[in-house]
Amino acid sequence: MYDNRQFYRKLFTIAFPIALQSLMLAAVAAGDALMLGRIAQNEMTAVSLATQIQFVQNMFLASVTMAGAILGAQYFGKGDRETLQELFNLMLRFAGLISILFFAACELIPEALMHIFASDMELIRIGSGYLRIAGWSYLLTGISQCYLTMMKVTDHVSPSAVISSMAVLINIGLNAVFIFGLFGLPALHSRGAALATTISRVVELLVCIALTSRKTYIRPDWKRFFKGRRELLQDFIRQCLPLLGGGLLWGVGFTSYTAIMGHMGTDAAAANSVSAVVRDLICCACNGIGSAAGIIVGNELGAGRLDTGKAYGIKLKNISWVVGILSMLLVLACTPLVTRMVILTEDAQRYLTGMMVIMAVYMIGRSVNTVTINGVLDGGGDTIFDMYSLAVCMWGIAIPLALLGAFVFHWHVLAVYACTCLDEVGKIPWVMLRFRKYKWVKNLTR
Repeated sequence: MYDNRQFYRKLFTIAFPIALQSLMLAAVAAGDALMLGRIAQNEMTAVSLATQIQFVQNMFLASVTMAGAILGAQYFGKGDRETLQELFNLMLRFAGLISILFFAACELIPEALMHIFASDMELIRIGSGYLRIAGWSYLLTGISQCYLTMMKVTDHVSPSAVISSMAVLINIGLNAVFIFGLFGLPALHSRGAALATTISRVVELLVCIALTSRKTYIRPDWKRFFKGRRELLQDFIRQCLPLLGGGLLWGVGFTSYTAIMGHMGTDAAAANSVSAVVRDLICCACNGIGSAAGIIVGNELGAGRLDTGKAYGIKLKNISWVVGILSMLLVLACTPLVTRMVILTEDAQRYLTGMMVIMAVYMIGRSVNTVTINGVLDGGGDTIFDMYSLAVCMWGIAIPLALLGAFVFHWHVLAVYACTCLDEVGKIPWVMLRFRKYKWVKNLTR
């Protein structure tokens, strides 16, 4: 049905740049944690908690860009350039509105936002100062993500990865300059991390705009920016709403985990912050394969090759298990190194070691679900299943258990952390059943 060598070549060509891009983005958080962790535990913890605001924003933006990617991959497989321009306009309109709202919240009510994640006044003070500066980067993030997404689905994956990687390298370099006060500049600590992020986002967006001015790239049709076919808008919303529902359930749920751990004390919050950085770094492989899965399957289905799209989906689902097991082993292998890299109290170090062991098992579920749900199923337009699975496994089981354990039964920190990892592992059987119904094998183009 398909050439195995050609499949792996295509998978690597798409997945590697996206995984690298994901790795570079995670490296920013890792750089913040390592640099601020060398200054003070509270600086590192406050910034980790404050960046949960951007995490929630990214859930809204992801629903917009993923809807555009799902339809874009299929229309690119069909060869319809005009519709791709219309999709670009739609993505920019929705993403721009989201970015403005989050920017306003960070500038006007940063203390109220920090109160969601912490009760310690010092953490709230540091985090609020960070948000007032970083909020400007949130204003630009949505626009640049639309450009990068359109590059990915139109055979320009490598340039999008290069742009993101360049922005990350600038961010990390400026982090060191502004956090520690190099070259005679004042040491700004957490505010320096926010300033570095904002400058790197400005550069990223300017390069995106310059690059897409070339003929081979899809770019917005500014003359028809507020116009478009009603049918395409309906298709976009039909994909976007389940993604938004699932994104909000997952994003707010994940943020709730951080808030729960943040209210269990500064040691628990610090350990959780470091473990989250490690998780995001190691998840880069499954993120890359998941994104590639959506593009590869979507291209085949949009071109009308349903049997090939189905075969690709089965192959990618099997690959996700291998990646999950390798990720588990990698987490266990790097645990001794991670515990020595940041300055933590003795209790925080013990918590971190236990969290890493628990997270190793979690990585199998994360890999399988990312590739199967966010890649294969979404590639065929089966976006509503993710929302259902999150409502049951995360909001019906994991979050209630974590809340009860933390605030009612006063369980050990590691027991509460284990509750926050239940959702990904618990929904694997349900995901496999949904996959085998093959409802995702369909052509979405008009």
